[in-house]
This record gives sequence, structure tokens and C-alpha cells, in this order.
Amino acid sequence: MTYGQQPGARRPDGAQPYGAAPQYSMYGDPNQGAGAMRPDAGGVYTIQPTAVTERAEHVSMTRAYGEMTIALVLTGLVAIVTQMTGLYMRFIAATGALGVWLPMIVEVGIAIYLGMRVMNMRSSTARVWFYVYAALMGFSLSVIFSAYSITTIGYAFLISAVFYFALTMFGLTTKANMLKAGPVLLIGLVVLIVTQVVLMFVAPTNTMLKVVAAIGVVLFAGMTIYDAQFTKRVFAQYASQGPEMIKRVSILCALNLYLDFINMFLYILQLLGLSRD
Repeated sequence: MTYGQQPGARRPDGAQPYGAAPQYSMYGDPNQGAGAMRPDAGGVYTIQPTAVTERAEHVSMTRAYGEMTIALVLTGLVAIVTQMTGLYMRFIAATGALGVWLPMIVEVGIAIYLGMRVMNMRSSTARVWFYVYAALMGFSLSVIFSAYSITTIGYAFLISAVFYFALTMFGLTTKANMLKAGPVLLIGLVVLIVTQVVLMFVAPTNTMLKVVAAIGVVLFAGMTIYDAQFTKRVFAQYASQGPEMIKRVSILCALNLYLDFINMFLYILQLLGLSRD
């Protein structure tokens, strides 16, 4: 600004007034952290993520999906070994009705414990609990080999993997904020659980089971998109809090992503409907 010009007067080029404070806008979500400032037209500065920030988020996302993949592999291996050795059937024979419910109760307890305590425990401890959960899930899921053919299980897994990958890519690339659908998805999950509990005490028809399974697929498709965006958002929020915190967040996100895939796989498997019964 030169002498003799009044503060706030518009410059000849129509840009920002003389003496006015520069305007700033945040690129993307304000929780993503600061990057490099770049001037826009009209003197507006935009804070854009630097290459270092983007790389850190990419590494964090890769870590979460990597943890999920390891857990899925562990679940599959435990399920196969349990079926081959007949361990689950011997467990049921030894424990009776309690053996049917006990693994599920323990799984729910571990999931709740991890969800509540993962941010306050060492990342190595959280990882051990997560892998124990995945192994126990494999032990319980070994019963699908008695209910469905290997071909059906293989098809269900392949369809689930392709579908899950497509949904994840959509969630990470779309500009739509799918996090707003969280309350709707939560209500849908509660309704689905209540419906399945009710069906345990009645004699459902195949049509009813197919409808419930289809609703389950749609619901967890939405949950997959939601958790993909949630994972990206939460890593951006904790990016500046050190590697140990990022490892803890990775376990929490991996648990959510893992549950999305497992549930989607089970509902798709039920939809295929080639039960040996």
C-alpha cells in the first residue's frame, strides 16, 4: 500500500482491498491438518495438504487395511484347521449348549473391550487382542463347512472380496459425505439384529431368510462405505499425534473394516442358498 491511499479502498485490478487482512480457506476437511498455503484468484489463500501429509495418510490407510487382511487370513486358516481336525465338534460335544453360545459371547466381549480401550492400551497389546478375536471368529465360522459346499463358500468369498473392494474405492474417492448416514445405518443394524433374534424363535421360510440376508448385504455395503470414509477422516485427525497413536487407530479401524467384510460374506453366503440341507 502506498501513502495517500485509504485502508479498505479497492485496488484498480479489483482484487483484495488495500490494508485488508488476507482471506484464508481450508482445503478439504478442517481436521486434515495444515499443509502449504497457495494463493487463489482474488487474494484468497488455500491451505493444501503437502506431499508429506498425503503420504502419511496413505501409509496409515495401508496399515489399517493390512491389519484387516492379516486378520481375515488368520480367520480363514483357523476355520480350515478347525474343520479338518473336528475340533469344533469335539468342543460342542464336551460343552453342550454352552459351547454354542460361549464363543459368540467371548467374541462380543472382546469387540466391546477393544472398542472402548484400544486408544488407551499399547498398540502391540491391541494387536494381540485383535488377532485373538480373529482366531476365535475362525473357530466359530468353521461350521459353515458343514452347512455349505466348498464351491459355494468360494463363490461367496470371491463375490464379497470384489464387492468390498468396489465399495471401499467408492467410499475413499467420492466427494459425498457418507458419514452423515451413520445414524441411519445404526438404526438399520439394530433392526436387523432384533429381526434375527425373533426369527430364532419362529419357523422362518426360505423367503424370509433370503429377505433378511439381502437387507444384511445392503446394510453392510453401506457400513463398508461409511467405515472407509471414517478411517480416512480419523487418520487425518490423529496424524500429528505420533506413530504409536496411529498404530492404535489402525487396530480400531481394522476391527470395523474386518467386521464389515465378515458380515457381508456371511449374508452373501446365505443368499447363495446352496445349503447341504
